[in-house]
Amino acid sequence: MSGGAVPGPDGRLRCPWGLSTEDYVTYHDTEWGRPLHGDDALYERLCLEAFQSGLSWLTILRRREGFRSAFDGFRIASVAAFTDADAERLLADEGIIRNRAKIEATLANARVLAEWAEGELDELIWSYAPDPGRPAPLTTADVPAVTPESTALSKALKKRGLRFIGPTTAYALMQACGLVDDHLKDCVARTGSN
Repeated sequence: MSGGAVPGPDGRLRCPWGLSTEDYVTYHDTEWGRPLHGDDALYERLCLEAFQSGLSWLTILRRREGFRSAFDGFRIASVAAFTDADAERLLADEGIIRNRAKIEATLANARVLAEWAEGELDELIWSYAPDPGRPAPLTTADVPAVTPESTALSKALKKRGLRFIGPTTAYALMQACGLVDDHLKDCVARTGSN
């Protein structure tokens, strides 16, 4: 079956994308699709998904520590206090993606989120998790890029003042943070035998 789970070097079946590099194998096996909670942790993922827009996820993964360093561990309260000088510093930081619109959105989003109650981002995002009983995808062709839930989540976040979070980015966030499990049916990460 084209696009189905494929055996890795260890013989275990994985989603095809999760085998292209060692970075992806680790991310696929230990992080992607696992439930993630906490406002700062979810803010980090929101930011990284926004930075990934138009780029490969591998580019983001390989610069993740640079992002964490540049954005003070993605602590919302800390990033919300960043100044114009910090924005200029970030534009010169070769350890991250130096895209002005994405950097400005990251700072603006932190300022919005700093006004929210503790746990409010977590609660809002997770309120859009679809039915966990949906069938597992058999092939990569069965994995959507956008869903009604991701469209609704995107609209809710935008309505609350967040930027750079369209329906596709919202769905990638949902996949990455475990709101949906898009590991293929025969994937070791879904079957739990990893």
